[in-house]
Amino acid sequence: MGDLDGDSLIMHRTGRPGKIEIIASKPLVTQRDLALAYSPGVAAPCLAIEKDPSTAYDYTVKGNLVAVISNGTAVLGLGDIGALAGKPVMEGKAVLFKRFADVDCIDLEVDTKDVDQFVNCVRYLGPTFGGINLEDIKAPECFIIEQRLRELMDIPIFHDDQHGTAIVSAAGLINALHLTGRDIKDIKMVVNGAGAASIACIELVKAMGMPHENAILCDTKGVIYQGRTEGMNQWKSAHAVRTKARTLEEAMKGADVFFGLSVKGAVTREMVQSMAAKPIIFAMANPDPEITPEDVRAARGDAIVATGRSDYANQINNVLGFPYIFRGALDVRATTINEEMKVAAAEALAKLAREDVPDEVDRAYSGRRLRYGPDYIVPVPFDPRLIVEVSAAVAKAAMESGVAKKKIADMAEYKRSLSGRLDPTSHWLQSLFDQVKANPQRIVFAEGEEERTIRAAVMFRDNGYGTPILIGREEQVRETMKSLGITDDSGMEIHNARLSTKNAPYTELVYRRLQRDGYLHRDVQRMVNQGRNVFGACMVAMGDADGMVTGITRRFPECYADVKRVINIDLNKVPMGYSIVVSRQGTVFLGDTSINETPTPEQLATIAKQMAKNARMMGHHPRVAFLSFSNFGSREIERIDRIRKAIRLLDAEEVDFEYDGEMQADMALDFELLKSTYPFTRLTGPANVLVMPGLHSAHISSRLMQSLGGVTVIGPVIDGLSKPVQIVQMGATVSDLVNHAALAAYGALSAQR
Repeated sequence: MGDLDGDSLIMHRTGRPGKIEIIASKPLVTQRDLALAYSPGVAAPCLAIEKDPSTAYDYTVKGNLVAVISNGTAVLGLGDIGALAGKPVMEGKAVLFKRFADVDCIDLEVDTKDVDQFVNCVRYLGPTFGGINLEDIKAPECFIIEQRLRELMDIPIFHDDQHGTAIVSAAGLINALHLTGRDIKDIKMVVNGAGAASIACIELVKAMGMPHENAILCDTKGVIYQGRTEGMNQWKSAHAVRTKARTLEEAMKGADVFFGLSVKGAVTREMVQSMAAKPIIFAMANPDPEITPEDVRAARGDAIVATGRSDYANQINNVLGFPYIFRGALDVRATTINEEMKVAAAEALAKLAREDVPDEVDRAYSGRRLRYGPDYIVPVPFDPRLIVEVSAAVAKAAMESGVAKKKIADMAEYKRSLSGRLDPTSHWLQSLFDQVKANPQRIVFAEGEEERTIRAAVMFRDNGYGTPILIGREEQVRETMKSLGITDDSGMEIHNARLSTKNAPYTELVYRRLQRDGYLHRDVQRMVNQGRNVFGACMVAMGDADGMVTGITRRFPECYADVKRVINIDLNKVPMGYSIVVSRQGTVFLGDTSINETPTPEQLATIAKQMAKNARMMGHHPRVAFLSFSNFGSREIERIDRIRKAIRLLDAEEVDFEYDGEMQADMALDFELLKSTYPFTRLTGPANVLVMPGLHSAHISSRLMQSLGGVTVIGPVIDGLSKPVQIVQMGATVSDLVNHAALAAYGALSAQR
């Protein structure tokens, strides 16, 4: 079993099994809370809904709830594996809905292949859900099921395998035609594969204006032509055309566009050479396309190519469509997802690809220049503008086509609300990983004999982030790898500090730094030979590695002391550690959580500036609160006075971010409370950067939040050293180690720019 498979099994079974859970959105602590949420108080919304069913959208989650429903007959590339075996995929789809569009989603696996039974099961779920996403149901049953459910239900029914692919590929086609100077009414198109996605693609392109006779559909038996009887059904027959072509090869001659949703290797270089000038080739079979972009370019230098893979330009990815289509449909309470809404989504995607790409998106795909052209005809999945542009376009189309039960009066305000639904931190983290993957770095894993460290190093390598350098005794490292079943050590290095040929220059480096602090040469030699943190830091300091991660075997202060013996402090910064706390309500940055015990006013001011810069880098508008036990208190005691002096220092500098203090944590995070109690506050919203008054409170706060659960805490992230070194907590997981190694790699990459 490959590392990815094994790690996936571990992830799915660790802690609470699976990937989703139900969390109450209202407080349920006191008896009063329970009385309001359930009996007897719940009777009031029940009676209101009985009187006016539309108020269900006001009093329940229905308006933001989608069901992902499957019978497991066509799961990914796995085929008919059954409803239960398909459940991990459906849970994954539910997670994508939440992650990309803030849509709550529940997966339902229906254990039947009988169309009537499936339809009869789903048709009665209308009162529960605002929409139904049919998933991984084989053709032709999927066509029948979707059509019958659309007739029976008054909520959107959307088979993503059909329409999601069709919408995103249509967006790519719009731009490919634009770049090659073609009109959709004049092109000749060949579609290979006659399953659900293929037929949806050809239907949508026809709805956009391509004449029926200009599209040739092929299946495993060849061209679907008028008069053919073998292997036909009503959905194929609807797209039969008059043509002399009988094979895919014959159909491809002179074609302007090829859409492939079939199998690997279905298209040859010769077929590509026979196509019209500037051919458009969307080879979307997964995991391997009908023809690779390399083979297309070897045959034709003038082609525009798209695939379903993320490692090539122009990925036709359904995640560009379904979350935002449902977001827009739900927000106007659409009764269906019609052709007008699909076309609007495709056009919005195409338009977005033609716009200037924001810097944060460009950075996320380092190594590629994301500018409209042959290699960029559809947006990338982590573009934060998708939820705004696509969802708004879908909602507008629903209103204009008459299927919306709710009108949006102020579209500009609606767009602003959409942009606020997602926390930009997740986009930034994905950007970080993608940039590191595009620019691999050499990262030291100082505790190289430890099982967690070795697993993290392998994961770091396998994810393409760079070369992991394990520090330890080679025989011990290899013995641990063997016990873990790791046989492939390619792309990794093992360095024994005691036996290294770099000992002499490393010793001289450290001795020059410490000789006036009471250290003898032999003391430093022993430190380099036996101290893996010191040795690893020397590798980074002298350019033999780009960054370093450590911390699982020793406490933070000891690790940091080792690193400081070798690595300089950035003279323009205060060395500090900050924690990134990601919750359902958003992201909050805490600092300093690891280094400065009682920061001076000057240090507090500098910490605020560094953290504001980091928050802005992650896509946030920084609002800094200096925390204390007092809210603008009157007692002139030293702990409060330090904060007030820091405020005055920032005032004098006229910095470009919001800040205020001193204040208590609840005031900082509850803006309505802050504004009503202290209307003079400088903040314009809840604080997202919390500068702690001292190490005790900072460390306690971050650890307490991490232990209580409900949030993800990343860090502490070290900022202020001249070289990228990250120190994890002793209880860090393998994933924590990989994340911090990636942060170190990102720090090295930033320094190289």
